[in-house]
Amino acid sequence: MAPRTVPPTAPARESLADSVHSSLLAWLMDGHAGPGEPLSIDGLARELGVSPTPVREAMARIERTGLVERVAMRGYRVAGLLAPQEVDELMDARLLLECHNAAAAAARVDADLLERLQDTVRRMVAAPKGPSFADYQDYHRADNEFHRLVNRAGGNAFLADAFEALNGQVQRFRLRLVGDGVTDAEMAIEEHEALVRALRARDGAAAAESMREHLEAVRSRAIADSAAAGLGRVPGA
Repeated sequence: MAPRTVPPTAPARESLADSVHSSLLAWLMDGHAGPGEPLSIDGLARELGVSPTPVREAMARIERTGLVERVAMRGYRVAGLLAPQEVDELMDARLLLECHNAAAAAARVDADLLERLQDTVRRMVAAPKGPSFADYQDYHRADNEFHRLVNRAGGNAFLADAFEALNGQVQRFRLRLVGDGVTDAEMAIEEHEALVRALRARDGAAAAESMREHLEAVRSRAIADSAAAGLGRVPGA
């Protein structure tokens, strides 16, 4: 990832805390700060033209995604990219959790859930695919909402919370996108549509299998891209 060379864009004023968070998240996702690089709250505040308070609040929110990490007595630094073994372990965890939740969701599906899922697919189709985070963030927002809806629809609040905790690491997983944007949109959208069909049929086994096929395909595409690029870039999840 390229070292930090471009300051984050000054935030809009409609909601300072949210704008600072959005600006810093886009700045990080676009690779303007390299893995392990220290992040100065005061320095970022000066670049953004705001006080340190909203920057500190934004960093605390971003920390929950795994993109940055707190260092005792030193503030924050950019988290390292997930190592290949960590990517593999993350995908294993997602398979265990999300396939179960997809099967459970099939027994509880209703017209409202199906429409909301289909809406996320439509948004994925319509969204720009990159190369910058400002371009592809709507795609990833819809993608993430799709998975969140399925996991919540399983009906087990503890498993839904487990997905939310795990989902933070997906942002680190997506850091490998920098430079390319979304590289596998057509395939990922088709895989999402297959899961919607299984849920519409209330077929729990088919829903679990569709989720398994999707996540294994994401893993395979990540491995292929990593091999092709040396360090590797991970497609959309």
